[in-house]
Amino acid sequence: MALNATLYNVNVQLADVDRGVYEELELRVARHPSETGEYMLTRILAYCLEYEEGIAFSDGGVSSTDEPPVLIRDLTGRLTTWIDVGAPDADRIHRASKLADRVAIYTHRDPAKVLAQLAGKRIHQADQIPLYAFDRSFIDAATALLDRRNTLTLSVTDRHLYLDLNGTSLSTPIEEHSLA
Repeated sequence: MALNATLYNVNVQLADVDRGVYEELELRVARHPSETGEYMLTRILAYCLEYEEGIAFSDGGVSSTDEPPVLIRDLTGRLTTWIDVGAPDADRIHRASKLADRVAIYTHRDPAKVLAQLAGKRIHQADQIPLYAFDRSFIDAATALLDRRNTLTLSVTDRHLYLDLNGTSLSTPIEEHSLA
């Protein structure tokens, strides 16, 4: 018998000073049984940090090979931004770069290892694909605070993330790396 996804409610106060985005979001996040808390948290952070009109979590979830975990579509339904999470393989990123105008990767893993696995592989427009990484101790601490119902205040200033999750404050720089 297959296990069902667990739903998490996340009320977000977003203040991304770097991009001029200020929003209140009510997210319903389905966590697949095979999805780690670290992956789900990174997916939520990627959603918030890329927030714009048309953003959504994919229908296929973490096991989808045809869609990213987070995506942005324009008003016509065309995929404009592919936002991947974790350590996607080179073939997936290569295909994504051909399908969408923009590709970004957010990782909770060691960025050096993610970059090493992609090094030397054929990736369309690799020089235009950013890899954003969060400090592992930040991810571990924030994941331990996740409940089924969450209140999250997220502020970004000068590529530094300030997070208040269920009453506990954490912060981390957002490290940007290039695939090329």
